[in-house]
Amino acid sequence: MKHIYLMVALSAMLLTSACYSARTAGNSGKVPPGQAKKGTGSKSAKPFAPGQQKRN
Repeated sequence: MKHIYLMVALSAMLLTSACYSARTAGNSGKVPPGQAKKGTGSKSAKPFAPGQQKRN
């Protein structure tokens, strides 16, 4: 009888311990250029796009 309680407790612990983590698109929280444009009120998204910035 003790083994049954142990098995039930162990299975309940395994079922409730499963976690879910949401993943982003890989930009680690960066905002897309169009959304940054909207946030600043700019007319163009070009300054916010990494491929459109000139190197110094």
